[in-house]
Amino acid sequence: MLEACALTDPGKVRSSNQDCFRIVPELGLFLLADGMGGAKGGARASRLAVDSVAESLARCQHRDAAALLSAVEDANAQVLSEATSDPRLEGMGTTLVAVLETQPGDLAIASVGDSRAYVLENETLRAITEDQTWVQEVGRPLGLKEEALRTHPMRHVLTQAVGVGSALRIRYYAVALEPGMVMMLSSDGLHGVVHEDEIRGILAAPAPLEAMCRNLIDAAHNAGSPDNVTVLLIRSSQD
Repeated sequence: MLEACALTDPGKVRSSNQDCFRIVPELGLFLLADGMGGAKGGARASRLAVDSVAESLARCQHRDAAALLSAVEDANAQVLSEATSDPRLEGMGTTLVAVLETQPGDLAIASVGDSRAYVLENETLRAITEDQTWVQEVGRPLGLKEEALRTHPMRHVLTQAVGVGSALRIRYYAVALEPGMVMMLSSDGLHGVVHEDEIRGILAAPAPLEAMCRNLIDAAHNAGSPDNVTVLLIRSSQD
């Protein structure tokens, strides 16, 4: 059995929040998106993406990994269509990480951009998803040092996002979430600001999921949180 909780926060600098999440227990579906393209465009893109994926999967009789990937493709088409039909929304797009329980404890994960999924198992935190960014796909393969990458002018550039083009590269992962394990979905307002050791410590401490979410948001605040911060936690229980 899965339990889930999520929180989102504008952070310490921005007045608007372009992040969005959605939990759909009856579908076993968990979604997190981080919009871009200005306050109006980014918020619209992230909301449209999560709603589109949820609506697509709700119509499916057989919700499996293929259905999840198809739903993300549908979301891409919807965001792109709206962005190109309304000049006020030109250039909008969003990251997306989508998790679907296909069988009890078996999770299919689709990701686009740099929102992430992590798993905590036996007090060890490991990243499941791989960022689709200039840093990950260009800078590191070129051999640039981490110190240089942290200040590089291309460090925030995404190589993929939902709604910015008709051709979309979706990364797919599969995870078996055993009892006691915790999965964390996060926008880069959390994992780009708070050190992974601190995140691990918060997730490893016995607490209700809502308290964990609040502690993670607080950790981002304490670190200055220059961006919107969103976290979604999924925990497998014995019940």
